[in-house]
Amino acid sequence: MVRVKLRDVVLARSGDKGNDCDITVLAPNAAVYEHLRQALTSEMVKAHFGEWVQGPVERYEVPNVLALKFLCRDALGGGASSSLRLDNLGKCFGQSLLRMEIEMPAELVPGGEQA
Repeated sequence: MVRVKLRDVVLARSGDKGNDCDITVLAPNAAVYEHLRQALTSEMVKAHFGEWVQGPVERYEVPNVLALKFLCRDALGGGASSSLRLDNLGKCFGQSLLRMEIEMPAELVPGGEQA
């Protein structure tokens, strides 16, 4: 196992609806998706964002596109028209999540078998 940042193995996109933020993590192949399905939990995502996400984090599996979706409730300070946050639209949440570190089998990480 090696410890890597999510950005080293996956892509992410995010957006908003009202006061909620939606983050999609896209795995590059089925092996990485299966590992993330076991290792990347709602609790980890909520802990990563700390006080920024006031409500629960719900996870949805989307296996046909090798994706995990995280719906972060009460994450945008009231939403676009109510918040003083710089990112009141949730566009940066996906990039922020990619900074999270996670344990991965070395063979699933690009260049990981050489580390």
